[in-house]
Amino acid sequence: MNNNKVALVTGASRGIGASTARELAGMGFNIVINYASDETSAKEVEQEINKLCDVQTLVIKADISKEAEVKKMIDKVVLKFGRIDVVVNNAAIAIDTLFMDKTVTNFRRILDVNLIGTFLVSKYAGDFMKKAQSGVIINISSTNGIDTYYPMSLDYDASKAGVISLTHNLALEYAPYIRVNTVAPGWVKTDMNKELDQEFVDKENQKILLERFANPEEIAKVVSFLVSEEASYINDTVIRVDGGLKY
Repeated sequence: MNNNKVALVTGASRGIGASTARELAGMGFNIVINYASDETSAKEVEQEINKLCDVQTLVIKADISKEAEVKKMIDKVVLKFGRIDVVVNNAAIAIDTLFMDKTVTNFRRILDVNLIGTFLVSKYAGDFMKKAQSGVIINISSTNGIDTYYPMSLDYDASKAGVISLTHNLALEYAPYIRVNTVAPGWVKTDMNKELDQEFVDKENQKILLERFANPEEIAKVVSFLVSEEASYINDTVIRVDGGLKY
């Protein structure tokens, strides 16, 4: 076993999570690739990392909204590596519908994954980090949780606002040993957004100074900076990565 630091990335089978896992592996982290359902894609990310980087990997299926599964996941990480140095709480879902079509069941599911899941992973991984007196937690929120609101996404928006609030409280709880920050992307080219109507995309691009959606790798670069020693004095902060989104 090597002595590399260990990074757990939730929702790492695709999109921002997969890009972040690859980016952190390039920095020398051993990588834990968490996924909920798409084992094939998660294994593909693992293969890419193993081909390009001299690090160890661990793929774990876990629904982060379920406490028992999160606890089991953290136990597996500690058993294999003996440490957890970085957590990137990236896993999230969206169920966009007309306002009047929204259901309590779907609303709760979004909160369970996006907000409670972030809490659970931060709680169990953070407990280990606190004992080790070292660690970094990065929560992936969204500009939707700050000031870019869409009634079709109000449940997602609420969950991402909650993630920002959670970040501030976690930073207080885990001070001075664990740095906790939030990255709030704007529009990103991910599977979550691939079905958007082109006319809508064109209108949104007109609101962005860079006139385009971000690539997932561009978000991952910000995450990699925040977990690095170069960001050792950045804590309890929300960093927008939106290309200059203007509403």
